[in-house]
Amino acid sequence: MISDALKIRDITAADNAQLAKLIRTVLEEHQVTKIGTTYADPILDSLYEYYDKPRAAYFVVERGDTILGGGGIITLERYDGNVCELQKMYFLPEARGLGMGTKMLKHCLDRAQQEGFESCYLETMPHMTNALSLYEKWGFEYLQSPMGDTGHHSCTVWMLKKLRP
Repeated sequence: MISDALKIRDITAADNAQLAKLIRTVLEEHQVTKIGTTYADPILDSLYEYYDKPRAAYFVVERGDTILGGGGIITLERYDGNVCELQKMYFLPEARGLGMGTKMLKHCLDRAQQEGFESCYLETMPHMTNALSLYEKWGFEYLQSPMGDTGHHSCTVWMLKKLRP
């Protein structure tokens, strides 16, 4: 019997193709520019391998054998500081409105604190209003300019949350 319960678990190599398709589908749904966003990331088809390193983690939300979303953290690239980046947190429509964004964000921030990061950075787009509301609720503050060099020059909203006093 297949469970209807949603659960969060660590990514596996077998998840790569399903996750890449899911992320591209969600970005297309939101009419996100392909260049300068996650859509064009060269690592999108190999997320397991990308996050299989120290101080990095990626989690998936699944129902039965179907992945409905995911999100992860990793050290912010080309930034001199103890900051992680919240990355690739996307959900299919059937996982939205069920509190999974909140659960995934908490899961990622808990891991970031376990890894000893001082702050968590993210980039998104202004029309992702549900995501922005979630990040605001969790204490992310808007920045005037990007941190590090993520390569996502089409993302024009930058936010940061302090994890440690």
